[in-house]
Amino acid sequence: MANPAESHLDQPPRIGEALAAQRAKARLTLDELSRRAGVSKSMLSQIERGQSNPTVAVVWRLAQALGVELAELLEGAARSEPGGIAHVAAHATPQLTSPDGLARLRILGPIDLAGRFEWYELIVQSGGVLASQAHEDGSREHLSVLSGRLEVEAGAQRQHLQLGETARYAADQPHAIRNTGKELAVALLVVLHP
Repeated sequence: MANPAESHLDQPPRIGEALAAQRAKARLTLDELSRRAGVSKSMLSQIERGQSNPTVAVVWRLAQALGVELAELLEGAARSEPGGIAHVAAHATPQLTSPDGLARLRILGPIDLAGRFEWYELIVQSGGVLASQAHEDGSREHLSVLSGRLEVEAGAQRQHLQLGETARYAADQPHAIRNTGKELAVALLVVLHP
């Protein structure tokens, strides 16, 4: 028989419940939160009723508008118990997509390490690019190609990477990762903040 405490880990985070509670605590109407966060009232209503699971970017905007930490809205996310194993189902792994729609980051690290140590699965279609502004001083990225080919541009330098190769570079300057090949590329991206 499945442990009821573990069964919730196979579901997406229950952001709706946390959002409704935080909105009530802040004494905001859906209209007020909609204006503050730049998220439509209908979308907020769907999120609160559990009919829609928002992107990480939307959750971040909601947290900013409510003046709470991102983790407070992600309270339904998997957490490990002392001595236990936290399991995160594939569908519950948050994702970000590049503006061109051709690069996707699956956020593999726990939210409580964000801003210190982050790791992602990066999936880039042919011709796709993941471009980033400079992170804080001293930040570094480590990109290891698991399939396909990628090109890294950090400042004025460029490096082509093939299967099995890794690039380590300063991320406190504008940088970009491009798939210059004809096949899908997959990589592990690790970001270290100072």
